[in-house]
Amino acid sequence: MLQRFFIFLFVLNSLSSAAQHTAEQAESYYEKGAFNKALIIYESLAKQYPNSYNYRIKLIDIHQQLEQYDKSETIIRSILERRYNPMIEIMLGYNFQLQDRKDRANAHYENAIAFTDEHPNYIYSIARKFEEYALLERAIQVYEKAKVLTPQKDYSIQLAKIYGDLGNVEQMFSNYITYIAYAPSHINSIKRAISDFISENSENENNRYLRRQLLIRIQQEPSTYWYEMLSWLYIQEKAYQKAFIQEKALYKRQPESLYRIIELANLAHTDHDDATAKTIYNFILDVTQNLGAVLSAHQALLEIDTKTADPQQLEVIDENYKGLFKTYGKNERTLDLQLAYGKFLAFHKKDPNAATTFLKQSLTLNLTKFEEAEIKLLLADILVLQEKFNEALIFYSQIQLNLKNSPIAQEARFKVAKTSYYKGDFDWAESQLKVLKSSTSQLIANDALDLKLLISDNKYEDSTQTALKSYAKADLLAFQNKPKAAISLLDQLLKAHQGESITDQALFKQAQLFEQTKQFDKAEANYLQLIKDYRDGILADDAHYHLAELYRNALDQPEKAKDYYEIILFKYQDSIYFVEARRRFRMLRGDFIN
Repeated sequence: MLQRFFIFLFVLNSLSSAAQHTAEQAESYYEKGAFNKALIIYESLAKQYPNSYNYRIKLIDIHQQLEQYDKSETIIRSILERRYNPMIEIMLGYNFQLQDRKDRANAHYENAIAFTDEHPNYIYSIARKFEEYALLERAIQVYEKAKVLTPQKDYSIQLAKIYGDLGNVEQMFSNYITYIAYAPSHINSIKRAISDFISENSENENNRYLRRQLLIRIQQEPSTYWYEMLSWLYIQEKAYQKAFIQEKALYKRQPESLYRIIELANLAHTDHDDATAKTIYNFILDVTQNLGAVLSAHQALLEIDTKTADPQQLEVIDENYKGLFKTYGKNERTLDLQLAYGKFLAFHKKDPNAATTFLKQSLTLNLTKFEEAEIKLLLADILVLQEKFNEALIFYSQIQLNLKNSPIAQEARFKVAKTSYYKGDFDWAESQLKVLKSSTSQLIANDALDLKLLISDNKYEDSTQTALKSYAKADLLAFQNKPKAAISLLDQLLKAHQGESITDQALFKQAQLFEQTKQFDKAEANYLQLIKDYRDGILADDAHYHLAELYRNALDQPEKAKDYYEIILFKYQDSIYFVEARRRFRMLRGDFIN
């Protein structure tokens, strides 16, 4: 008896496996558009398994693809006769719609929708069926009816997505905002959902829709999540001062954490909105006693002031650093501040010896291996600044050995290569860069590849490598924070080695230094020359993108910026700037971005 049972199971499994294989073959035909072949197999499977709902649904679809609407109707009605299902009635209506018999189709759609009066638990399934057939207005009708039938449930997220598909952005925003009120914990997912529909341009129509709806909500119900959403919108527009107003309002309601305000200050700082960043950092200092936040704010304020300081102001900044160490001590808690001060002394006060003495004192603290490596990395940078290349290489190599394969070790390896390049040892630099091309840090990998290409493209130009050595010297001057000297040396290089392979690199480097020193017209001229003379060169997309950015930001010529972004879209689809250029172009054109 037991043996017969196992034989039965074996046969059953064999039949099931065979059916599955046959169904997979039918599906393969269907996906390739071979509907007649798929139809034959599915008809066979439907006869073999008459209770299989899936096979009959597939047959309906195939008959519709083949425009055999009478046959699909017959199958649909046979399903409905067994047991009424509103989704199947929608299928019947759609079958009539495919024949352009809209009155018949609408009658069946209305029947399915009316079914929800007595069976509201079918609302979601019916709406989803309409969405499946792209009958989005009908799906909206169902969800709107649900507001009356099931007020305890919320379908605003579904409505928002449908309105987004229809391009009705105002209604989409309205429903997303309704959903935030219903489920505030989902606010971050809503931000992600709407981020593609707004731009940096505050006058963009979609931005105005969202801003208007949020302001109305704040007036009606000043809940914290409306301030958060409005702040988020202002951040997308890079209106950091306006975002700060919202964040202050939030902080007054929830003074437990400064995290959001600190993040906003850092964002404004990174985006070079120094005036707003200073305002926010000073606010942080006024309202908190948290040592980490206080030290970070003081450090950021000093770094902002340093950027535009004259020699007299540098002395004041120096005294401010010393005052902070007097107040908070030179200990493990103030290590970031110590690193910032060491960099300030070396690169801005031009006193590398004082910087080195100070940082070596920091090394005597009770530090982790990574903290010690950070100090040694800066000490090595200062040695490069002084052109003490061999001593710098010792420090970099120590970091590599002590923290193998860590991000800071990879950074140290890159600096070994860069230092070797500065001193003219191009072969050794190139050997280090080959290893770094596969770095886990994408930034280091990209920088390594760029430097390797620079060396390999130019080191064989002549046996003395004069042009490459001059370029490396200019690069070192830029690192030493001597942009005017670097610009002057690049001028000499461009005159002495006109037309050689390094010319495009020299023009591009000089353009960036012109931007740094706010000589924007000269930067524009360099980029234009690059585009004219090296339109097929490796830096062509860089020149187009940086010129577009120059027009958009420094020169306030958005129409010219748009033209150069557009060239990237049509000529340089493989460029690393392609995605950002497309976003900028569409923003300047006034599109809503979706």
